[in-house]
Amino acid sequence: MEQHRRHTRGGKHRHGKPKQKHLAGKLITLVQLVLSVAFIIVAWNSGMVPMKYLAALTAVLLILFALTFGLQYVQNKIFILGIVLSVLISIGLAAGTFYLSKANRLLEDVGGATYKTDNMIVVVRKDDMAQNLLDAANYRFGVQTAVDQENTQLMREDVESAVGRELLVVEYPSIQEEAQALLDGTIDAAIYNEAFAGILDESIEGYADQVRILYQYGIDTPIEQEEEANVEEPFNIYISGIDVSGPITTNSRSDVNIIMTVNPNTKKILLTTTPRDYYVTLPGVSGEARDKLTHAGIYGVDVSMSTLENIYGIDISYYARVNFTSLITIVDALGGVDVNSQYAFEAGGYSFQQGMNTLNGKQALAFSRERHSFADGDNQRGRNQEAVLTAILQKAMSPAILTNASQIIASVSDSVETNMTQDEMAKFINMQLSDGASWSIESQAATGSGDNQACFSSGSQLLYVMWPDEAVVSGLANKMQLVLEGK
Repeated sequence: MEQHRRHTRGGKHRHGKPKQKHLAGKLITLVQLVLSVAFIIVAWNSGMVPMKYLAALTAVLLILFALTFGLQYVQNKIFILGIVLSVLISIGLAAGTFYLSKANRLLEDVGGATYKTDNMIVVVRKDDMAQNLLDAANYRFGVQTAVDQENTQLMREDVESAVGRELLVVEYPSIQEEAQALLDGTIDAAIYNEAFAGILDESIEGYADQVRILYQYGIDTPIEQEEEANVEEPFNIYISGIDVSGPITTNSRSDVNIIMTVNPNTKKILLTTTPRDYYVTLPGVSGEARDKLTHAGIYGVDVSMSTLENIYGIDISYYARVNFTSLITIVDALGGVDVNSQYAFEAGGYSFQQGMNTLNGKQALAFSRERHSFADGDNQRGRNQEAVLTAILQKAMSPAILTNASQIIASVSDSVETNMTQDEMAKFINMQLSDGASWSIESQAATGSGDNQACFSSGSQLLYVMWPDEAVVSGLANKMQLVLEGK
């Protein structure tokens, strides 16, 4: 009897612990179920995952839950396998939900741009004693009256409000004369739009090294939105490459000007590059006077778009502004890109061979910026920029984008902006994931003849410009139209 009782007590002790383990396993699998539901909800709300994949994913997750939960009812030690599987699945679901949510936030951050920013600045000589605006309250302030008068007036009012008195203002007919007056000591401070800094560096040698910014004030202006296009139908998007150290919304000269014509039905992309020095009119800004295409960016991305629409007789629905220095980050996040070079040349301390080159971010930037190595100068630089963009697009549309998605998401949100909405971008991604078809990418570039002419934005000083070759422009426009029509 005593032996029987000991056996019974021992049995109770052995079976109590496994039951406790099974309870813990069931709780772990329930966490897996909650994470499965959360992942499906985030994927559904993102709009990026095609319905057929979402349905299949839901079915797979339900089966996995049924398996891991069912294993908790098995009396032998196989239930431990269910716990291990559930933990691994839960970790994967948690990571997937995190990165998908992060991708959604990226689309929110870069998409739906509705305004442009003019960064107005007060500049003094580098050795000036003033440390703030109050120190400069009694200074003579220079302003230019040629362009951008509305923003200049708003800046004057802001400065006067800050110092509590009316400014002593000297007016100049051009930004160059205002800047030179500052260097000469005729005025103590200059007010102008920071977007003109590039023009001043071109016209006054060493200007940037002789001055410093005392105060800055951002003026946001709404951008008139184009009629919403359908990303499932052919469209044009303007890609503007800029170099700014501040917010991506800040108006700046556009050194890279590419129209990407996209036909989702035929899976064709046509990249059309227009040289930064193209000598054209700026609609709504310069009247009949001509200016460099790059200067259109000073007045906002909408002016650059209107200028290109005027050149080619097309409609551009979307734009994407990219801080071109972020090219390094983007290319490195993709694990490098394969770029085809028409010529062998050296630039930035790197050697590039004729044919295919595997480039990291710094090499890709050097490749994109070089022009002095080519007889065709800016024209060849434009073609090289197209080659780099083509390589980025090809890599981004390959499975490589998935393995580097988190790094790309973390790196580009401050360097890219577009007026394409989050929903439109998600729909385009959904469409690409749904059919998985490869795209054919072609390139073309505008050309012209070099000259020295006065530009609207830079006064009477003669600058290098490029007169458009109208026959070439007409041919490029026709090619764009053929792609849009699916021919």
